[in-house]
Amino acid sequence: MQAANAPTDTAAPKVLVAYFSRAAENYYYGDRTWLEVGNTEVVAQIIAELIPCDLHRIEAADPYPDDYDQTVDRNVREQNADARPTIANPLSTIDQYDVVLLGSPIWNVRAPMIMSTFTEGHDFTGKTVHPFTTYAMSGLGTTERDYAQTCAGATLGQGLAVRGEMARNARPEITEWLRRGRPHP
Repeated sequence: MQAANAPTDTAAPKVLVAYFSRAAENYYYGDRTWLEVGNTEVVAQIIAELIPCDLHRIEAADPYPDDYDQTVDRNVREQNADARPTIANPLSTIDQYDVVLLGSPIWNVRAPMIMSTFTEGHDFTGKTVHPFTTYAMSGLGTTERDYAQTCAGATLGQGLAVRGEMARNARPEITEWLRRGRPHP
C-alpha cells in the first residue's frame, strides 16, 4: 500500500496485515459450502504475495463453531452484548508499523466483535488504516465507521470489499486497490 504523495527518496512504509478469518461451513450463494481456508485469509494471503508486509492472523481464544448457523447465532449474541472476545494470540504492539490493513468477514453488517478487541488493544496514532472485508451482502459494512472510532489517531484510508465467493479470483481487484490505495471502482 503506497502512501499518497510519498516522496520517492523515503523508505517504504512498514505494513501489517492483521486479519480474522473463519474456515469451516460458510455461506455460498445462498447455500453452504465447506472452506478449508476462510475467504478473508485468502485475501490476506494474496495481499502478502503482492506487497512486503507482516501477516498476523487474529484467532479467537474460544474458536467459533464449524457450523455456520451456530456461528451466526454466537455473532448475534456478541454484537448484542457489545462483547470483546478474547484473542488467543495477541500482538504485544503495532508500534513498528506505519500502515495497518485490517481484514475480516462482515457478519450481520459489521466486522466480528473480535476486531474491536484487536483495535481497542492498540495505539493507532499516526498510522494509516485500510479495512478489507469479505462479504455476502454488506460490502464494507460498518467497518469504516467502527475503525474511525476504535483506531483513534489513525488516518482511515480507502477500504476494499470482496464478495466471499469471489475471494479466490480477486487478485486483479486486490492488485488495483493496493496500487491506487483504494478499491477498484
